Order: sequence, then structure tokens, then C-alpha cells
Amino acid sequence: MSYGRIEVRRTVIVPSGTTPSAAITTVGLTRRFDALIAVDHIDLTVEAGTIFGLLGPNGAGKSTTIKMLTTLLPPSSGTARIAGWDVAREPGQVRRAIGYVPQLVSADGGLTGIENLSLSAALYDIPARRCGARIKEVLEFMGLSGAAHALARTYSGGMVRRLEIAQALLHSPAVLILDEPTIGLDPIARRAVWEKLLASRRDLATTILITTHDMEEAEALCDVLAIMHAGRIAASGSPADLKRRVGDGATLDDVFVEFAGATITDEGSFRDIGRRRHTASRLG
Repeated sequence: MSYGRIEVRRTVIVPSGTTPSAAITTVGLTRRFDALIAVDHIDLTVEAGTIFGLLGPNGAGKSTTIKMLTTLLPPSSGTARIAGWDVAREPGQVRRAIGYVPQLVSADGGLTGIENLSLSAALYDIPARRCGARIKEVLEFMGLSGAAHALARTYSGGMVRRLEIAQALLHSPAVLILDEPTIGLDPIARRAVWEKLLASRRDLATTILITTHDMEEAEALCDVLAIMHAGRIAASGSPADLKRRVGDGATLDDVFVEFAGATITDEGSFRDIGRRRHTASRLG
């Protein structure tokens, strides 16, 4: 299967349980906010070296799940492990094992590409003797060497996203987590980001977890998908398996509607829309 020059390589992923090769596991992972259960006892296993997509309408629990996996929010109950580390009991080790690219722009527009990466290197405690070489490596890998000394505010939207991915990869994490990585990007920039994510999985053996509302992106990138609805996992499996479950000729749009109880045009609350438009305008 291919999208332009992007080759999509499928591998096998186990939807639940625990295996020795798992990069991410959750068992009964739950988050409550008073009477609201935002994430309701989800069980997932993501095997190392795969790309896993988390889909669902706004309010389904995706962002809360990501916050728990990145140690930004403690679980109310259940467990989650990343690269073998428990997110609640060993948050420091988890943070060292992951790279995180949030939906909102995180690069500093007033700094150059190299300066943004140098700041990240300091935060990740990368030794000074390795810092310069490592920054050069990730700039080359992400195709940003020519813009290394330009201010990030002069970058295109796709370049900003690639810089943020470079920042997240700087310390060679076992797991890369991205929240809607191509929101607001034009088709060319979006495909450039796809290429780099596929290369990260292929060349760096990085496990990748993404959230997305883009069904083309989900099909192009993901080995397996989990569709969330009302805080629970409504369905999981490879894109092909999920489409077969819905019926002959089904698309991922059909799968989303079938299992998420919503259409892909549902845009959530006023705050959700405002945040999306703000991100899109920043990525420009």
C-alpha cells in the first residue's frame, strides 16, 4: 500500500494484554473527574516498533489518555507502563523513555532551529560532548539542516512540526507520542511529516502513538487503530480488519461512524474549535 512516495509497512500488534515486546501497556486504566469518568478501564498493548493510532470524537477520552501516558495526569486507577516503566510510580523514567509532541505549537519562534534543539538537549540532560553531534543528526534526519540557523518563526508549518519532532527525538526515546501531528498543515507538508514518522519507525526503531481525526493519515501510518467512545475502547485492530468488520467496501470513515457513534465532521465544543483554529493559524 502506498501514498505517493510513502511506503506503508504493516506489522502485527496485539490489541490488549501484556507481551515481552510491548512498548506501551495499559490495564484497567481509568481517570475520573468527580462524577465524570473520562477514561474507563482501557486495556491496550502496543508492540515495540509499530505505529498505533488512537481515534475518536472530541470528548472520547483520547487527550486524557495521552496525559496519563505522558505523566501529565495521574490515573485514578489501573496501570500503564511505557518501555517497562510504570507511569504512576516511575514518572521520571517514563519521561526519559518518551518524546512528546503536543497539538499546540511548542517550538519557540524567537529561537533558531539549533537554539530550540539546544534548549531541549539541556532539558533532557544530554551531555555537552554529545550535544552538537546529536543536534546535527536530528536536523539532518528531519531535513532541516539548511534552516538550522533561521528563526523558527520563519519556518513553514511543516518545518515547525518537523522541528518539534526533532526535539522529541533528540534523546532517542523508545516511544514517540504525537497529538494530531499534522493538524493545520497543507497536503504537501502533511506528507512530509508522514515520511519522517515512517522513517523514525523504520530507521530508529521508534514506537509511535498518534491521535488523529484524519482518516487518510490513520490509514497511511497506522499498523493498528483503537477507536475510543465515551471513555472506552469501542474497537481495535488493523485498518483492514476494522473495515472488514463493518462490511464489504467500508472505508475508515465508515468504521469511525460505526464504532465512535459520531461523524468525522463533529467538531466538539467552542473551546475545542478555538484551540484547533489557534493551532492551525500558528502552523500556518
